[in-house]
Amino acid sequence: MLKLLVGLGNPGPQYAGTRHNAGFWWLDAVARKLGVQLVAERRFSALAARVNTEEGALWLLAPQTFMNLSGRAVAGLAHFYKITPQDILVAHDELDLPPGQARLKRGGSHAGHNGLRDIHAQLGSSDYWRLRFGIGHPGQRDAVVGWVLHAPPADERIAIEHAIDRSIAALPDLLADRMERAMQGIHTKPARAKKE
Repeated sequence: MLKLLVGLGNPGPQYAGTRHNAGFWWLDAVARKLGVQLVAERRFSALAARVNTEEGALWLLAPQTFMNLSGRAVAGLAHFYKITPQDILVAHDELDLPPGQARLKRGGSHAGHNGLRDIHAQLGSSDYWRLRFGIGHPGQRDAVVGWVLHAPPADERIAIEHAIDRSIAALPDLLADRMERAMQGIHTKPARAKKE
């Protein structure tokens, strides 16, 4: 049962619209859907909110430590409230998926994502849920840093927002531990309009 929803990104207005902040975009959408506001929690170096749901207490967390140190906030809250990795979902940007696609999975490697790498290290486990939002790949490895730290063009941002919308529609299934059903809604690619 999910007890902690995490969105990854970098704090500060200069990063707000960048691809690396797709996890923050998702968490903001979740907070709006649940009618809560994220507030500063200094002891966890994060913005956070607590929600009472039918399934029990649920935490929303946006680490404010910059991406590479995301694990400090995640592990800090998880350890304090005795939340196991299996009850954590982390939303983040994914280079290996095109904009508009999203994938939900549990466990696996960090695949070079520095935010996940630190969460792995701080939790001592990779056995948590990931909600991966495609941002596309620049095509060259040495261009990745510039790619994730720049805003996507309007059409790609819209595609990412549509993927976020699908995941928000699946939120009741996620919170009720109906993961297979949630995957069906999240993984569905929007139908392309047929050309006449």
